[in-house]
Amino acid sequence: MTSDSTDRRIKDRYPASCLQVQLRERGVFGRARQAMSVTCLDLNRYGMAVLGPRPMDPGVRLFMDFAGKYIRESRVGARVVECQPFQTGYRISIQFSYCLDKKGYSRAVDNALSRIEGFYNRLAS
Repeated sequence: MTSDSTDRRIKDRYPASCLQVQLRERGVFGRARQAMSVTCLDLNRYGMAVLGPRPMDPGVRLFMDFAGKYIRESRVGARVVECQPFQTGYRISIQFSYCLDKKGYSRAVDNALSRIEGFYNRLAS
């Protein structure tokens, strides 16, 4: 993590390129649109960065599905924080919704994302 004042992260992120991630924009009444596979660049229990094939506007609400060795988690709520051109696509910065306010907090999601973060933390060490 950098000491730059523009860095909003409250915790280090860990590389997780082998984590399979699909995201879907949340539509009207919580319905999700078609899934889009993205490449995970890094993550922690509060957010992540992915490489996607198309840009997404900040504020867009998402559902995310994760799959990997010993990992399976679906319909994790999130929102796009930032999107910039990067390599062959777009770097999309994402914040998980469960940690945005007390009303939306979910212990189950917090525990699941903590387990995923811990797994990649151990791999990075």
